[in-house]
Amino acid sequence: MQLLLQSLTLALLNGAIYALMAMGITFIASIMRIINWSTGEFYMVGSFAHLALLTVIFPALGLTLPMAWLLSALLAMGLVFVLGMVVQRTLIAPMHRPGTQAFEYATIMTVALSVLLQNGAIMIAGPNQYSVPDYMRPILLEDLEIVLNGSRVASGLAALAIILLFYVLLYRTSLGLAFRGIAQNRLAAETAGLNLKTMDMLAFGIGTGLCAVAGALLAPVFLVHPLNGAAATMKGFEIIVIGGIGSLGGAVVAAFGLALVEGLGATFYRAELQQLYGFVFLIGFLVFRPQGLFGHRERRV
Repeated sequence: MQLLLQSLTLALLNGAIYALMAMGITFIASIMRIINWSTGEFYMVGSFAHLALLTVIFPALGLTLPMAWLLSALLAMGLVFVLGMVVQRTLIAPMHRPGTQAFEYATIMTVALSVLLQNGAIMIAGPNQYSVPDYMRPILLEDLEIVLNGSRVASGLAALAIILLFYVLLYRTSLGLAFRGIAQNRLAAETAGLNLKTMDMLAFGIGTGLCAVAGALLAPVFLVHPLNGAAATMKGFEIIVIGGIGSLGGAVVAAFGLALVEGLGATFYRAELQQLYGFVFLIGFLVFRPQGLFGHRERRV
């Protein structure tokens, strides 16, 4: 029973961070009608930014803040948010030029961006793996006889807080109302006076920022290296397919479901097959509910 409770707790905390990744992919897809194939590389950039801030920049400045890990994760998200806006305005926005095949252009550009960021990281940091030291002590729940990784607990709680703030942005602000209007009908939103160029730039920045903070929060759990975004990208796309493409709520539910399947499988069967459990979970949905949890069947005439 103690092992089950420990596995469930850690799986739920991981699910919150997985949800950030999936929400970043889904948000960009909903607003811009494209798939960002460089998602994992923004996750990677976020993890490297977190590592650099926490282990190099903060110590060099003499900063010994009790919550330095959280500050560095938020700064990593902010830096990638700005990077995402610059990338969208310079590289992605030209897809709307007359005569351009928008979806094909965005696909080619984001794949090329993925290769560029990967090789740029290798040039700067080398093909090495780095470890972010645990910044929290283990948490002992004496009554339940459970020991939890303190860094993972802190990261999971921070991820839950960011998810909550993101939903407040979407459903309690005028900016969120504008985003939801664009997601429903881009032409109608533009007719109503919204500047789609600016909104696309903000959406891409927010989506990549969510992916980056997921990379930062998972940095103490997984190693930081130039190719660590590949696995994160696969998990993100697994989640959005299971939840239903375009559904933010579905992405959150599917993220927790995937984390539970992986966590329970690794605990009670074989840990080395953890990645396989997610694919089996995905295949089951593709067979029995291909539109995902909250997706809808497409009607063709």
